[in-house]
Formats: sequence, structure tokens, C-alpha cells
Amino acid sequence: MCAAFLEEYCGSVFWVGLTVDILLLLCQEGVRRKEKAVDSSSLFLFWLLLVLCDIFPFQTLIREALRLEKVRDVPRFSLFYISFGLTLIALILSALADMSPETKELVKKNPGAGATFLSRITFNWFNGMVMKGYKKPLVQEDMWELNEADSTSYISQRFNHHMQFELGKARIRFQKELKDKLLKNRSKSMEAPSQSNGLGKGVSQDVLMMEEKGKKDDENKKKEVTNYPNSWLVTTIYKTFKWLLIESAFFKLLQDLLAFVSPQLLKLMISFTQDKSSYAWEGYLYAVLLLVVALLQSLFLQQYLQRCFVLGMKVRTALMAAVYKKALVMSNDNRKESTVGETVNLMSADAQRFNDVTNFIHLLWSCPLQIMVSIVFLWMDLGPSTLAGVAVMLLMVPVNGLLANQAKKIQRENMKSKDKRLKIMNEILNGIKTLKLFAWEPSLQTQVEDIRGEELKVMRKFAYLTSFSTFISNCAPTLVSLATFAVFVAVSSDNILTAEKAFTSISLFNILRQPLSMLPMLIASIVQTTVSKKRLEKFLGGDDLENDIVCHDPSFNFAVSICDGSFAWEKDSEPLLKSVSLGIKPGGLVAVVGAVGSGKSSLLSALLGEMHRTKGFINIQGSFAFIPQQAWIQNATLRDNILFGSPYEEQRFEDVLEACALGPDLKLLSAGDLTEIGEKGINLSGGQKQRVSLARAAYSQADIFLLDDPLSAVDSHVGKHLFDKVIGPNGLLKNKVCMCRINVLDKISFLPCVDEVGSYQSLRASKGAFSEFLDTYGTEQSNQTSSEEDFISDSEDNQSDVPLADAVSLMLRRENSIRRSQRGNRSRLRKNSNLKSPENTKKGQRLIEKETMETGQVKFSVWFQYVQAMGWGYAFWALFIYIIQNVAFIGQNLWLSDWTNDAVEHYNQTYSPMKRNTRVGVFGALGMTQGLFVFLGTLLLTNAAVNASRVLHSKLLNNVLRVPMVFFDTTPLGRVLNRFAKDIFTIDEVIPQMFSSWIMYLLGILGTIVFLCLSTPLFIIVIIPLAAIYFFVQRFYIPTSRQLRRLESVSRSPIYSHFGETMSGLSVIRAYNHQERFMKHNEVTIDENLKTIFLRIMSNRWLAIRLQFLGNLVVFFAAVFAVISRNSIDSGLVGLSISYALNVTLTLNFVVSITSQLETNIVAVERVSEYSELENEAPWVTQHRPSEKWPEVGSLQFVDYKVRYRPELDLVLKGISCDISGTEKIGIVGRTGAGKSSLANCLFRIIEAAEGRILIDNLDISTIGLHDLRNRLTIIPQDPVLFSGTLRMNLDPFDKFSNEELWRVLELSHLKDYVAGLKEGLKHEVAEGGENLSVGQRQLLCLARALLRKSQILILDEATAAVDLETDDRIQNTIRKEFSHCTVLTIAHRLHSIMDSSRVMVLDAGKIVEFDSPSNLMEKRGYFYSMAKDAGITHESETTL
Repeated sequence: MCAAFLEEYCGSVFWVGLTVDILLLLCQEGVRRKEKAVDSSSLFLFWLLLVLCDIFPFQTLIREALRLEKVRDVPRFSLFYISFGLTLIALILSALADMSPETKELVKKNPGAGATFLSRITFNWFNGMVMKGYKKPLVQEDMWELNEADSTSYISQRFNHHMQFELGKARIRFQKELKDKLLKNRSKSMEAPSQSNGLGKGVSQDVLMMEEKGKKDDENKKKEVTNYPNSWLVTTIYKTFKWLLIESAFFKLLQDLLAFVSPQLLKLMISFTQDKSSYAWEGYLYAVLLLVVALLQSLFLQQYLQRCFVLGMKVRTALMAAVYKKALVMSNDNRKESTVGETVNLMSADAQRFNDVTNFIHLLWSCPLQIMVSIVFLWMDLGPSTLAGVAVMLLMVPVNGLLANQAKKIQRENMKSKDKRLKIMNEILNGIKTLKLFAWEPSLQTQVEDIRGEELKVMRKFAYLTSFSTFISNCAPTLVSLATFAVFVAVSSDNILTAEKAFTSISLFNILRQPLSMLPMLIASIVQTTVSKKRLEKFLGGDDLENDIVCHDPSFNFAVSICDGSFAWEKDSEPLLKSVSLGIKPGGLVAVVGAVGSGKSSLLSALLGEMHRTKGFINIQGSFAFIPQQAWIQNATLRDNILFGSPYEEQRFEDVLEACALGPDLKLLSAGDLTEIGEKGINLSGGQKQRVSLARAAYSQADIFLLDDPLSAVDSHVGKHLFDKVIGPNGLLKNKVCMCRINVLDKISFLPCVDEVGSYQSLRASKGAFSEFLDTYGTEQSNQTSSEEDFISDSEDNQSDVPLADAVSLMLRRENSIRRSQRGNRSRLRKNSNLKSPENTKKGQRLIEKETMETGQVKFSVWFQYVQAMGWGYAFWALFIYIIQNVAFIGQNLWLSDWTNDAVEHYNQTYSPMKRNTRVGVFGALGMTQGLFVFLGTLLLTNAAVNASRVLHSKLLNNVLRVPMVFFDTTPLGRVLNRFAKDIFTIDEVIPQMFSSWIMYLLGILGTIVFLCLSTPLFIIVIIPLAAIYFFVQRFYIPTSRQLRRLESVSRSPIYSHFGETMSGLSVIRAYNHQERFMKHNEVTIDENLKTIFLRIMSNRWLAIRLQFLGNLVVFFAAVFAVISRNSIDSGLVGLSISYALNVTLTLNFVVSITSQLETNIVAVERVSEYSELENEAPWVTQHRPSEKWPEVGSLQFVDYKVRYRPELDLVLKGISCDISGTEKIGIVGRTGAGKSSLANCLFRIIEAAEGRILIDNLDISTIGLHDLRNRLTIIPQDPVLFSGTLRMNLDPFDKFSNEELWRVLELSHLKDYVAGLKEGLKHEVAEGGENLSVGQRQLLCLARALLRKSQILILDEATAAVDLETDDRIQNTIRKEFSHCTVLTIAHRLHSIMDSSRVMVLDAGKIVEFDSPSNLMEKRGYFYSMAKDAGITHESETTL
């Protein structure tokens, strides 16, 4: 019968085995056919399981042979061991990679692509990077290439595919909701007329209803959150990454289920130690099973975490790429709602929040699952008493909900403050030169500090909330276990807490502790992410630029056609351009002229499709090239700026350089056209930037060229050259359509060349608006007649067309009132031109150096600095309280261990109620004490962290405002902004949380080790080598991890720099239709950052798997020593030691992981500290202060003055010596690069002297403070820089002057009527960069600033170069009248403006070559005469000017 049973059993096993084999082989075949597969995980597992199963017969056959002293069945014996050997060989071979030649090439760039199954699950393929990082500091070139699936291009493509579909659905829903609301409101408004007796009354009631509704709508506007398509982003993310989510969920489920096996094995182990008659092998079997379960749990956990962190990385990447793409195509209505700072925040903070929340998103279902399974197992041990614990947990739910709501409100406040701070910081950094020239740093610093103060208040609120939340989460497990144990022992005197029940329950409660503490944190994180979700949905769901504004119909006769077109900057506003009709034939050259605000630039913008079309249409044949009024220059080489993505053709390139007069400039640059140009063209003068912009257009070979005042920033002779060689009838663009907006007085001479609306003479003869314009602002010099005749003879096809004349008349009308309301919505970003002479780059090709990065271990001084910023008192007391909390935790567990011994002492005896109550009371009191101490410790640490945030930000801001201008010239603004954005965010939110966790976990692990050594002294034998291995692994890993974090920070800055640059040149990028190229560049930049992030994720997993294996060995040895010492220690201590050991596995990993993360995040403090310790410029105020009236006379004296921009560069000014008397009017001229602007910079000590000195009223300016100097001088710069804030703040940031004084200067600067017409008057809010004011108005405000200062010395640095004729005329008249008693230095490239000067200084190559009155210089016929002749000025005509 037994034989029959065995035969049947063996037959069943055979068929089951066969089925499994077939399934495994099918899996293997599927995997083998997978593209780029290098091995088979299923095959490896098959051979591994076969070897493991064969171990039992392996030892059985040997034992049998030894027992019988002979082999009973030699063939079977021999065949089995041969088979076992072959299986072992198969297992070894299955662990090796089988790579194709293509894969081998790929592995060189990315070793992960050729990793085998065993290498993948243990992350051994990452060993090479760890070794390299340990031997030497890693650099960006060491980073491995990304897998295709991890690249930005692939991720973005998939995300956009799903986003378009989901956003489309959301828009339909949104439109339907709006329609329903509209119908509902209409039906309500229709009810009133039906109740009235007469039509008139009905109409009046209807009007009243609509008015009431309007009021209610205004009141409810604040409450209405969703005025955009919503609830689509999360769905898009899910659909894009669902397989990664499913995979990670599978591994998380396995890990969670295995977590509950260990407490059951612990239960068996305690039973084993209690039962002295059981065999020892049972204990060792339980120890081995504990090890195996822990190993599997570790493997599954790391696979889950790897996928989750990669998922977070991909989500962040998708969002960053989507925000960038959206910024390229968004409408102007949307652009005005989001400043650059706010959009950068979307890419940094909001995308990062999604990254963080997706890392642990599975805890949403995992935490409830763990809680439920824990309760089931607790019920099995403790019965209905478990319900008491469940009730406590249910009570926690509304508390957590309340905390989450509060967190949401606080987070919304926090994000608003961050946006405001970053917005103003972005403006400060963009306008830093203006701040320095006007000595306004203290005012803007105060503004930032005030916003930061509000931000810190919100952070402090959040800190208190976090402390309370931590208190609740720490008390929760104690309250749950207390309620359960108390009820268990109270319901019946027979219920005595045994070691089995207590420590199995404690293990389950430890499992329960994590979901209970993680769930509120996850909820808080989700709440924060909800705010980010709404912000991203609003931004990404906004309207794009309309594609149908401009048509491309080839059947039209005109290259450019506008038929009865009306255009507005805002969708529902009054059109700025009305009923415009225009037709330009191929090859036409058209000039657009007009007074301030007449719509010249708007007309060009309308052609580019940047404005809303209210009626009519535009038709364009061909491609555009656009030259904006303020040249947009990229941080790239000069050649790349000109090529702008076009292929390099040497001859064409040389022709363009010659035509744009860039040849002489290239000779001044050591690397020629390969010289790197700084951000915003910082190392080019205004004229050079304009010529590079023109060269870009000329090289592009576009069909239609839109030039927005292209010659405004260049000298007269250069302007003539550019017109002849590029724009004019014989220039490079002679067969192209050119539409050129002209503002500047001396450019009117080019008008006879244009083809627009008939001939130049016919328009003059018509005595219309055009003729009146020229009579007002243009003077035709007699000496230019001959050249004009030449121009006229060269012009072709003089056409006459009535609609075109109407269009010109329209453009000449003044539309100030409309422009005030519409122009504010323009979002062309201001370009801040900090002028420098080209000598700046003589010594080398690179201007912007790679970002410096610390290497090696984070210095102790960085830690010291952070703790010092926190406050030593805070740090000491927080540490002390955490130690007390840890003592309370150990005490509670020892008390519980002692409690379980009562079961032995009171076996079959009545358990005293008093003793029972004491046990419960002390257990609860110790638990609550823990919670209270954690609360106090967290409160102290969070307060300390807020203090540290305040101190570090204040030091950073204070120092950045005091560094010399040369720092900003050579440092991308994105790099500086990154310190104020990401690094301060890390210091504010990441480091404090990690610091608190690190202290708690470190003290916890130390307590565990001490307890294990005390309870089982044998453990000391193992703990020493384990600690050595642990220390070695940590030290081996941290250099790599730390450097990867640094590289991540460094590679993040270019993303924001490129984004800021893109926003500044958006109109140019759109005009050239280069959006796709810029998106590709953005993808490459993000990919560089992703390489470091991906490797950092892998480094964390590499470490975690090794540390968890170490922790598993701790569990194994604790169990083994418990078996060995079972006769000498009681079951309570066995249970406690193993439950501690089980807990130590996770804690050990947390300690090293947090240590590493803390060390890598403290890099943010290091980076902030780096910029807080930069070398400062001279002190703002010194003890040697000038008198209040200085300078009284305004005399200037240069004594052998020499200057260079940086120590390694050549001199820019080479021994300037001259005397200028008080009230003299000095004109300063010279060709590009002569040193004109450098001279102005030296007066303000923007650049310090290399040799020599400058005396003002016989006082050496180097002996006084910078603010004492800069406050006494006034400059009207070429580029008018305004800051967001009120008009009053922009005029008088320190509130020194009365309103009457402000209105007086506004009247003198011709702005009084405009400002008086504004609703808010002086309190009118200026938009970011002053974008709601025209360039002319901004320049007039700069004039008002100068008038307000009443300085004795005024410097005009090409102040009217970029303004129109009317503004120029106003500025010049006011300066002549109001500054007649002052010393005026006028740097000019338009000689007309300085011909009435007392003397003219001619500079060449940094030296004064001529210095005399204009008449004397003209007679000398030297440098000045040559320049005047080029500008069309002769000695005869001089007096007429």
C-alpha cells in the first residue's frame, strides 16, 4: 500500500515537474527572443532551483553510503553526481552574459546594457563606477550614456502623445462646463422679464440681474480655482508610465507579503527556546529561513525602489520638457501670467515635487494593505482585543486629514512666496549693473529680505505642523499596542501576555509603525503635489499661439499682404492696429516710421503672428528673419550666434562678416569667430550685438526680413556701411523683402532708398503725415543732397498705392490711451546690455568658465557652518532630547520583555489587577514619553533649520550683491539663480527633514547594537567584523555618491540658463521657426543632468542591497546565538533581541542611505557658502566720507589712468590723462572698442584702476566708499532697466523725496500727463522688466531718476541710441535746460548729439588721440574729422546742427 502511494505520489510529482519545466522553457524562449537580451533570468532561476532541490538527495546519498560503508546503487549514485555537476555548470553558464558585437559596443558606453540577471538584481554592474569614484573624483565625462528608454527625447515623445489626448478631453469637459454655466446664468436672467408688465421694465430688471451676477462673480472669483482645463495631468502620467508602475507594484506586493513571514518565524523561534526538548536543528532551520526570507525581501525591495526612483526621474523629465515646449508655443496672454521666475519654479520645484511623490506612490495601497494584514495576524494572536488598536488607528484618520488640509494651505502660501522671491531675484540679477550704478542694492536687498521673512514665517508654521504630525505618528504605534495589550489583559484574568504573543505582536507593530508614519507624510507630500499639479495644469493647459494668424498662400502677387487687418495684444481688448492694409512685392524695401506708440513694432509683431487677429488676414510667401530692437545674443561662440543652426559655408560666412562690418572686431578677439560670447552678449558692445544680430539674419537666407530699428545702436558711419552692404538696394538683401522700422534721427537719410508707397519725393510733396513727421524730426542737410540723389537713382520700381498710404497715416497716429492698456500685455523680455569693450576676450576663447565644483569629502567646515547657522543651543538640546527618547524606547521594550516573564511566574495562578495596571500604565507612559520627546526634538530642530535657512540665505544675498561686476560678466545668471532656487530649496525643506531622521535612526541603531551585545554577549564576536564591513562599504560608496550629487547640481544650472535665454529670445526663435532645434538642445541639456541622476539612483541601490545583506546577517547571527544560548537566556530576551535584529535591517539601510543623502544634500550648503564667500568689491561706505555737498564744482581729473577688466587680460584704458572743468559739456567718441563705455564704468568704479587715479573736485575716488561715490554721480544708461514694483519705487527706492518733487521731475521728463492718467498714479505697478511701458517711456523714467538726483556730474552712455526721434528730442532738450550747471559727459556714436559740446574727447584703442572743441577738431582734419565725414557732417554744416 505504501509502495502504491509512493508510486502515485512520484507520478504526480513527475507530471507537475514536467508542466513547470515546459512553462519555464516557454518563458526562456520568450526572453531569449527579446531584443538586446544577454541572458535568461528564467533559465538561471530554473538551474538554481534544480541545484537547491538536488542538495537534499546529494547529502542523503552520501550519508547513506557512509552509514552502509558502501554504495548500494552505483549506476544511480554515479549518474546523480554527474548530473549534479552538469547542473552546476549550467547554473554557472546561465549567470554569464552572451553578447552580440553591437551589444558589446553599447556596453562600453553603458555597462548596464550588458548586465546579467545576477548582476542586475545585486547591481554588480555598477561596481566599475564605484571603483572609479573611489579612486578619483568623478567628472561629467565619466558618466555613462543613457538607455534609449531613459532619454528625454523618448520620454517626452511618449508623454506628449498621451498629454495631447488627455488635455483634449479635459478641454472638451471644460468647454462643456462653461457652456452649462452660461446657459444656467442665461436662464436665471430670463426669469426677471417674464414677471414684469412692460418691456422697458423687463430690460431694466435684466440689466440689474446681470449687474448683480457680475458682482457675485467678482466675489466668487477668489473661490473659483479651476478656470482652466483640469484633472488630466495625473492620468497622462499614469498612461505614459503604467508598465513601470505595474512592475514596481508587483515587487512591492511580494516584499510586503514576505515582511509578514519573519514575525511568524520569530514566533516559532520563541516557541523553540521555550521548549527545551526540541531538536537544535529546528532552531538552525528557523535561523536559515529567517535569513532566506530577509534576503528575498531585500532583493524585492531594491527592485521596487529602483523602478520607483527611475519612475520619479522620468516624470520630472517629462514635465520639464513639457514646460519648455509649452513656453516656446504659448500665447502672449499666457506669457503675461507667468514670469520667468515662476516658470523656472515649475521646472524646478513643481517638477521635483512630482518626482518625490512618485518615488513612494505605491504606499497609497501598500500602507493600507500592511495595516490590514498586520491586524489579521494580530487578531490570530490577541483576538478581539485587536479592535481596540484598530479603533485608535481610525481616530488618527481625521486628525491626519485635518493636518493635511492645513499643510495644503501653508504650502500654497509657501509657493507664492518662493515665486515672488525668485521673480525679484531674477530681476535683480538681470539689472545688477543698474543697481550698482545707482547704488540701489540696499533697497532691493530689503525687498528680498521682506519677502524671505514672509517665506520663513510660513516655513515656521509648516515646521510646527510637521512637529505635531511627527508626534502623532510616533505615538500611534504605542497607543495602538497599548490599547490592544491593555484590553487583552483586562477582558479576562486568564489572558496573560506571553513572550510569543508580545514579541510577535511587537514585530507586527514594528511593521505597522512604518505605514502609520509614512501615510501622513505621503498624504502631506500628495497635498503639496496637488498645488504643483494645479500650477502645471494651468500652465500646460493654457492657449498656444494661434497658428492660423498668418496664411501662406502662394497665389498672392505680394510677398507680404495685410488686408483690412486689426490686431490686439490681448484676446478681448481693443485692437492696437486697426484696419491695416499693406502689400509688399518680392524684393521690396519698406521703412516703417512714426511717433511714439503709433504701433511700429506692433506691426512687425503682427506679421510674425505674435498678436491676436480681430479681423482681416495676413498672407506671407516665404520664411522670416527677424532682428529685434534689443539684440538677442546667445551664450555660444560668435560663429554659432551667426550660423543659428544653419550649416557653415566659409565663403558665405566671410561675405556676411564683411557686409556687417564684423571683420575688425574679430581681429580683436584671440579666438576670432570661435570666441565664446557671454550671456546676453556681455562681452560685446551694443553696436557689436546689433551687427551680430544683423549678420544672423543675413546668413539665414530667409525670404522676408523684419528689422526693428536695426541701426539704432551703431555709429553713423557703420550704419551707412550696413545699409549699403546689407539692407540697401545693392546690399546682400537686395532681392529680399525688407521691412525696417526706423526711429533714429540720423537714419532718416536712408528713407530715399525705400520702395514703400511711391517715391520718397512724392511723399514729401504730398505734405501729408509723412512730410510732417520729417519736418518735425528730420533736417535734410545740404551737404547730403548729392548722396541722396545717388540713393534715389538707385531705387527701383517706385510704386503708388492708396491703401499703403492709408497704412502709413494710421501708423503715424498717436494711440497712447490704447497703448497704455494693450502694451502692458506684451511679454518681450528685456535684454540687459552691460557694455564692455571687446578686449575682454583677448586672452582666451572662453569667457564663461565651467562651473567650479568641490571634490572629495565634504569639508567639516561645511557641517560646522550649517550647525552654527542653526544655533549651538538648538543643536545641543535637540540631540539631548533625542537621546532621552531613545532611552525611553529601550526602556519600554525591556519593560515589555519583563512583562512577558509574568506568564511563567504566574503560570496557573491569579494575575493581580494592581500588577496588571502597573504593567499597562508604565508601558503606556514610556510610549507617550517617546512621542513627547520626539515632538520636542523635532520642534527644536525645525526651528533651528528655519534659523539656518534665514542665516544662509541672508549671507548669500548680502554677498552676491557685493561681488564685482566682472563676476556677473563671466557667470551665467542661471548658475547664480540656481543657488537661490534649488540650493535654497534643499536647505529649506530637504536637509532639515533628513537631519532629524538621521539623528533618530543613528541613535536607534546604536541602542539596538548595545542591547544585542548585552542580551547575547556572543554577538560581540560578529558585530566587530560586520561593523568593519559596514564602515568599509559606506566609505567606499560615499565619494561616488557625493560627487554624483555635485555633478547633478552643476549639470542642472545649464537647464535653467538655457531656459532663461530661450525666454529672452522667444520672438526671434519663433520668427526663424527654430522651436524644434531649441527643443532638441533642451533635451540634450536635460540628458546630461539625467546621466548623473540615473547613476545616483543606481549608487543608492548598490549600497542598499549590500547593507541589507549585512543587516540580514545580523538577524541570522542573532537567531543562531539565540539557539546556542537558549539554555542561559529567557524567551523574552530572545524575542526582544531577534525583533530588534529584524528591525535593524531596515534601520541600518536608512542610516547609511540618509547619511549619504545628507552628505550629498549638504553640498547645497557648500554651494551657497561658495557664493557667500566670493571676493567683494570695495566697501560701500568707509570711514573716509566726503562732505554732504561734494562734488560742488564737478571738476574731473584723470591722472595716467590705466584699467583692465580682469588681471589676466590686457589694458582697456592705457594711460588716460586729462582735466575737465566744472560745468563743461564733454562729448566722448570713438570707434567700437575704443574704450568709451569703459571710461564711464571707471568713473563709477565698476572696474577698479590698474594704475593711476581719478580725482573729482580734487578728491581721489578710490579713497571713498562705492555708495558715497555712486550716489553723487548720475548716469542715464543706454538700456533703461526697471524693476517690478511701483513707479515711485523705480524713481525713489529709499523714499527720500516727496511726492511734489517726484511730480516735478515727471513733468520735466514729459511723463506727468501719462502718469496722471494712470489709475494708481505713482503707485502704478511696473511689470517685470518694465514690459508694460514702451522703451521710450522707460528711457524717460531714467531721465526722471537723473533729474531727481540733482548730481553735479551727469554721464550719458549712448542714452538715446535705442529710442525714437520724439523721445530723443525730449531728452536732449531737458538735459540742455536742466543740467546746464552740471558737468556732462556724453558717450555717443551719433556725432550730431555732441557737436554743441564744450570739448570732444576722441578715444582710440584705449588712448586719448584728440581732445578739443568740435570746431578746432574739424579744422585739424584728424580722427574726429574723419568720423564726422563718415557721418555726413562737414565743417560748413556743423553750425546748423
